[in-house]
Amino acid sequence: MPHINIKKGHNIRIAGKPEKEIADINNSATLAILPTDFKGVKPKLIVDQGDEVKIGSPLFFDKTKPDVKWASPGSGKINNIEYGPRRVIQNIEILLDQEQEYIEHKSADIKNMDRSKVLAMILEANIFPVFRQRPFNTIPDPNVPPRDIFISAFDTSPLAVDLEMVLGTELENFQIGVDVLNLLTDGKVYLTTQKDSVLSSIQNVEINTISGPHPAGNVGIQIHHISHLKPGDIIWILNAQDVVMLGKLFLIGRYDPSKVITVAGPNVKNPTHARINVGSPMKSLLEENLVGNDHRIISGNVLTGRKSSLDDYISYYDNTVSVISNEIKREFIGMLNPGTSSSRYSLTPVFLSFTKLLFSFTTSQNGNHRAVVPINSWERVLPMDILPNELFRSVLAKDIEEMESLGLIECDDEDFALCSFACPSKTDVGSVIRKGLDMLQAEV
Repeated sequence: MPHINIKKGHNIRIAGKPEKEIADINNSATLAILPTDFKGVKPKLIVDQGDEVKIGSPLFFDKTKPDVKWASPGSGKINNIEYGPRRVIQNIEILLDQEQEYIEHKSADIKNMDRSKVLAMILEANIFPVFRQRPFNTIPDPNVPPRDIFISAFDTSPLAVDLEMVLGTELENFQIGVDVLNLLTDGKVYLTTQKDSVLSSIQNVEINTISGPHPAGNVGIQIHHISHLKPGDIIWILNAQDVVMLGKLFLIGRYDPSKVITVAGPNVKNPTHARINVGSPMKSLLEENLVGNDHRIISGNVLTGRKSSLDDYISYYDNTVSVISNEIKREFIGMLNPGTSSSRYSLTPVFLSFTKLLFSFTTSQNGNHRAVVPINSWERVLPMDILPNELFRSVLAKDIEEMESLGLIECDDEDFALCSFACPSKTDVGSVIRKGLDMLQAEV
């Protein structure tokens, strides 16, 4: 099988790595779906406050794609529907019953199915939003077949889930999920994983192995190195654990909303893997498990996640809950202090370093935003054949043609998150790339 060796990038040495064990977290009284998690979706409610739902019941649909609905991750009563400015739906909260009931579907023999039947079952189960498309990282149109489908089973993001441990016990379901995906495209299904992976025996898929630092695990980087995205192409992507969920749907006829995430970071007492349901509350994961009183809770990893709180819920696609300190201490004569690798963190060898210590990161940026200094700090951590500085400037200039010629269509903001981290000018490169993608999508 082909192997990709990524040399550019950086693995952030963040403290609070999760233990390689899985704790079952099922002590939550509520679950929630946050429609704001989904780019470009215009949600229309199917349920009202007080309605009873089961696991798999539809909660809302996308006005622009009425066939695409979102499944309830729990069985119980719609407890609260929270609206934001201009009546935008922020939160659909479900108060769980003691006994969880499922919407039952007929188990299917995929050997006797074609694309239309497979797609109909996925849409009927209300789980199509597990798919996202490149370009733009939005939910695809189910009626437009993808050129290829990509699955990344190699996660290099900070404090990520150990997919080898999680998927090693789900090989049968994963294989069925892969067989389902093959019926959704006339192209190939690509699986990218590490060498000697537990998934090496999976059939009916093109396996590529990959090694190297983050962002080697990003599916956008893998697409770039395996099969370039060209103008007009549509590629579907999905998380490796969602392939298992697809397999279970066709094997037993039920939507299983459970997944394994990590709860980790410098301000977590007991960093670990946790088996939860989609949309679990932060309280069930972090209450009595935090160090100190001043901390930043993040739904997602520290590079791409969103700011959260104990009263919030984990986002739909996130597989990590990170907690870092919000306490910022100013150093006396900090500009003149040479520092060491234990007190300062740098991607360049500017501090004394005797070991590869894990670092207790805080929310401090260690400086204010300033003019961009082109010293190749972005280029050193972006393993793509793309000129990030020039692309960044073309987005600021709103030059659509130049954006396209510089390869914006292959990019996503998560692929540039490490550029933001490495930038000495404190520039949020990823958010600028997202603005460029939104401009480009509006032109399509």
